[in-house]
Amino acid sequence: MARALVTGGNRGIGRAIAEGLVAKGLEVVIGARDKAAGEAVAAEIGARAVGLDLMATEGFAAALEAAGPVDVLVNNAGILNSVSLLGPDSDFDAAMQVMVHAPYALIRAVHTHMAAEGYGRIVNMSSGWGAFSEGLGGPGAYGVAKASLNALTKAMARDVARGVKINAMCPGWVRTRMGSAGANLSPEEGADTAIWLATLPEDGPSGKFFRRRAEIAW
Repeated sequence: MARALVTGGNRGIGRAIAEGLVAKGLEVVIGARDKAAGEAVAAEIGARAVGLDLMATEGFAAALEAAGPVDVLVNNAGILNSVSLLGPDSDFDAAMQVMVHAPYALIRAVHTHMAAEGYGRIVNMSSGWGAFSEGLGGPGAYGVAKASLNALTKAMARDVARGVKINAMCPGWVRTRMGSAGANLSPEEGADTAIWLATLPEDGPSGKFFRRRAEIAW
């Protein structure tokens, strides 16, 4: 049974992804900054949870050891703040850590196992706000970080081992704490593309950017 790690899997789209992967028959581990919150959700959906604070890279090794070998990595966790990039309270460093540096570190950490097994699926939760083709929108450093995550996805597709696939996806506007109650998609609808990419067959795509299972421009 393949094991999946979903960061930020204790609420919103992350929870919907975790629950969807459990339904697909995967062993799912939720990575949550608040371990107790992660464990509560894990108990509800038939998963496990580990404490994983993406701001604290030094704790990644212990979290991954507790999770066990990872075959599917979903870098879902993100932050969104409406502050100026030029302001004294800019969220640039935090956004880049959570949405670029941490995914990069986790990918590097789990890739060794994936390469040895000849199988791996990596899904990076991006956004249309991180697409130059859509104007690189969003407040604060969010769009910059997502554009960087897109670039990482495209570049890493050249270097991952045979049998490992890495893709980015945009969930659309989803009714979550980040997306607001006025969004037009449910968490389950937003999670669908991530679940699809996490369970791609051998002939599936890699190094691409998707929304609603359709490829979109970077």
